[in-house]
Amino acid sequence: MSGRVKNRSAANAEALAGAVSCDERILRDCHQLYADPDSGLIKVAESVGLKLLAPRKKITVMLMGNHSAGKSSFINWYVEEHIQRTGVAIETQGFSFITSGRKRESLTGNATLHLYPHFKPLQEFKGVSEYLSTEICTSRQKRFSLVTFVDSPGLVDGDMKYPFDVDEVLLWLGDLCDLILVFFDPMGQALCKRTLNIVESLNEKHGDRLHFYLSKADEAGGESDRQRVMMQIVQELCKRPGLNTCGFDMPTIYIPNPNKPSRCVNQIEEVCRAIEKTINHTVQNALNSLEKDCELISEAVTDTLNNDRQTAVENRRARCKSCFLTLLGFSVPMALMVLLVLGILSKELLDVALGQEGTQVLSLYLNPIVKIFESLSMEQQLYSCGGLIILSFLLLIVARYSFRTRPTMSGKQKRQLQEKLEYVQEVVKNKKKLLYEEYLRQSVSDQDMDA
Repeated sequence: MSGRVKNRSAANAEALAGAVSCDERILRDCHQLYADPDSGLIKVAESVGLKLLAPRKKITVMLMGNHSAGKSSFINWYVEEHIQRTGVAIETQGFSFITSGRKRESLTGNATLHLYPHFKPLQEFKGVSEYLSTEICTSRQKRFSLVTFVDSPGLVDGDMKYPFDVDEVLLWLGDLCDLILVFFDPMGQALCKRTLNIVESLNEKHGDRLHFYLSKADEAGGESDRQRVMMQIVQELCKRPGLNTCGFDMPTIYIPNPNKPSRCVNQIEEVCRAIEKTINHTVQNALNSLEKDCELISEAVTDTLNNDRQTAVENRRARCKSCFLTLLGFSVPMALMVLLVLGILSKELLDVALGQEGTQVLSLYLNPIVKIFESLSMEQQLYSCGGLIILSFLLLIVARYSFRTRPTMSGKQKRQLQEKLEYVQEVVKNKKKLLYEEYLRQSVSDQDMDA
């Protein structure tokens, strides 16, 4: 019985592994190369004073628009599960994160922030933490395994009060999201001023991330009605100086319903293509960033080792200069002692101590100095001795403080750094090359790869 369970578990594991797409595997492996606690690029970079960020394993897609614009319905359609509540009322009061996982689960508040560390600054916005939730489901439909949807509150004008500054939170999220889908509802709320104001602000910095859609297009009446609604939206957008409507495109989309056929052209697949394109760009950016960060780390490690070698050379020079000044500083009082000894000891004692030849050699070199010293008065001799002692102290002080050495790495530290350099250049770069070839192989044939 236990054998059957093990076999079934193994089969499930293999099925799950086989379900992992090429892009998903590449993003996961790139993230692991950065985040590995023992040999990840983040840890290697920290050892040479660099700070890197690990690429995310999924893209983040934020949906915004007026209430009842069909944001939650689109998420349910894309995931092919009933995850988000839908309806004409303002169902989404806060921000809901929808992502794929191993089991169906709902998280709220701090659990959501713990799951998404890069969204932790959200707690700085007063009141928003209580209105954060996460829905985890096991769906692997379309490209959902590589997407985290952010379902935002429905936007309305008038006296509607939110429990937090929804405008500021949306603008902050816009900085982090990879794609922003703006849904315009044709049922009287398409020209919501709050939505247009936020879109204008987002367009100033992230115009390339914004995509506009006329949602629920099948409920807009006939073709002329849809055209009129779209013209009204475009005219309103044109009034905004911060919005560039040149080449403006707003596909008509609606959730297909076999029980409710419609003649309206449904371009909902355009949304899927926009998500697909963003995923492809994210994979390419992750691989390019991996290459650049490897080069950055290699240069930093090489510079660190070269600087350490240069510091060691400068330290040796400093020690030589320090030793020379130290010897010179000690030689001054030694010379003074020799002069005193020569003045005190008689020639007979010097002959006994040094021998007759040694005494003659010493006298030959030191007699001029002795004669000069003896020609001085007692007061001048005292001043000379004091000056020589002061000079000796000055030389010793200069030797002590003017030629200080700088710390260098130990042999163990240099070996570890060299090993990290070899790991980045040989292991990580080779892994990046394999991942890039795998990414290209899914787009072109093997013959093109060989060519």
